[in-house]
Parts: sequence; C-alpha cells; structure tokens
Amino acid sequence: MKKIYLMLTVFSSILIAQNKPIKTVDSVNLQKYVGTWYEIAKIPNTFQDHCIKNTTATYKINEDGDIEVLNQCLDDEGEIDGAEGIARIVDRKTNSKLEVSFVSIFGWNLFWGDYWILGLDQNYNYAVIGTPSRKYGWILSRTKKLNESDLEKCFIIFEENGYDRNKFELDVHDN
Repeated sequence: MKKIYLMLTVFSSILIAQNKPIKTVDSVNLQKYVGTWYEIAKIPNTFQDHCIKNTTATYKINEDGDIEVLNQCLDDEGEIDGAEGIARIVDRKTNSKLEVSFVSIFGWNLFWGDYWILGLDQNYNYAVIGTPSRKYGWILSRTKKLNESDLEKCFIIFEENGYDRNKFELDVHDN
C-alpha cells in the first residue's frame, strides 16, 4: 500500500508541475547575454538530428533591436553546419521571452518558435532555455563544460518548470 501511495504522490507531483505555467527569469541584460554559448544539454529534436558535437549558439544585437542568431555544430559527415536566424523580444519588460525564426522567404520570417530564458546564472555563465510546450529545452554555457553543481542547478530549474530531466542528452565538445 505504501508503494502505491508513493507512486501516486510522485505521479501527481509530475502532473501538477507540467500543468503550471513556465516561469522565466525576472530580467535579462541583453548586452551581457549576447555572444557565444556552448550547448551543454538538450532535449533531442529533429532540427538538430545531424549534429554530433561542438554545438554553439552565437547572438548579436542588430541596430533595430532584434538579435542575429548563428547556430553551428559538427554534423554526422564531419562538416561544420550552420543555421542563421533572427530572434525578437516578445516581453520587453523582462527580455526573458523571445521568439526565433530560421525560415525567411524574401526577407519575411514565416515560422517563429518560443525561446524562453528559464534560468540564468548571475554572471551569465549558464542559461536554461525552454518553451511553454516543454517540448524543447537547452542548457547553454559560456564554456565547453559546465561543472556538476551548475548542471544540477539547471536541471532543478527544468524540473521546477515541469520538465523531465531524463529527456535530456548531454553534448560533446572537443577540447
């Protein structure tokens, strides 16, 4: 009986966490946020299936306030693959909710995806990125490797927002 009660408690907690709104950070200084980030972990997705290691994201603020995005990785053929896109700020009060697009036809961005900053180290050493659907998630770092303590902090942020840490895979980076 205790096992059933424990299982029901755990299952209920997971459902409650998945149904509550995702919480983003209170404020993002975009000048500190831009630059190059190394992908430390992600929920596997179809648009990164070909990436086998050395995944990075580089951000640069445009004159109009939008953010240029360059995602790169080493693909399964040993080549550097890149995707250029644009990010726009959705919540200008906090700068923690953005949308990104990598599809442009004649200068029009047709498809936008959520990019919400759920966690951010006070010194901008790591960032926790998610989406309201909880389908996508990334841990980014300014360095190729994140120490265990900071990695655990990132996973706790995800879990507090209803994510399952077991869905994530760790990335590989050459030294």
